Amino acid sequence: MENLINITYGEDQPTVSARELHEQLHIGTAFKDWFPRMTEYGFTENEDFNVLKIERVQKEGNREVRREITDYNITVDMAKQICMIQRTPEGKAVRQYLLDLEKVWNSPDQVMSRALKMADRTINKLKETNAKLLEDTARMKPKEIFADAVSASHTSILIGALAKIISQNGVQIGQNRLFAWMRENGYLITRRGADYNMPTQKSMEMKLFEIKERTVNNPDGSSMITRTTLITGKGQQYFINKLLNNKQQENKNASV
Repeated sequence: MENLINITYGEDQPTVSARELHEQLHIGTAFKDWFPRMTEYGFTENEDFNVLKIERVQKEGNREVRREITDYNITVDMAKQICMIQRTPEGKAVRQYLLDLEKVWNSPDQVMSRALKMADRTINKLKETNAKLLEDTARMKPKEIFADAVSASHTSILIGALAKIISQNGVQIGQNRLFAWMRENGYLITRRGADYNMPTQKSMEMKLFEIKERTVNNPDGSSMITRTTLITGKGQQYFINKLLNNKQQENKNASV
């Protein structure tokens, strides 16, 4: 079969170049004027045709000039209808050529071949996605996975409870040492008095802590308000990551 016009076989349907079709049909009208007229026969952009920008090198005198020209990818159905509109021997020949190619395209063997290729592309894409997920998971340290799980919790806990969690994950630190570390690093108030070991303004703005107040009634009829510092889910994630990162850095420095 003589190759009258090049066919681009995409995933959905074959297409042809509008400029090549224009040339093959021996149209006397300039392409820039001819194609817009063809689209008026009920064709829709992004369904029947797509704009295609092409850079071509053209000779102008003794020098080569790069110019961008506009072409269109048009469906075979659109191309066949345009061929009919021309009412010329060239139009009839190209249309018959497209019909013959269409029969081959829709044959059972070709349909199965396209289905297998599409399945291969899907499998390869899934493999790439899974490989990236595995890579990301391997790169994400266990401490980060654990801390992210903690952050999803809406339950606030005592500082002593956090000390136990951190100790279970590789950093040996007790409640008193954790209190001291938080004071030294500006998370808890160091000034002795009613606010001692209460969260600093900075910590509260970062939403690392919350203060739980409770009213206690004494036997003599008086009452007092107690305040307990609790670490929020966000705070748990923050301190776990910070302390485990510090530990990792210490180990790295020690090995140098």
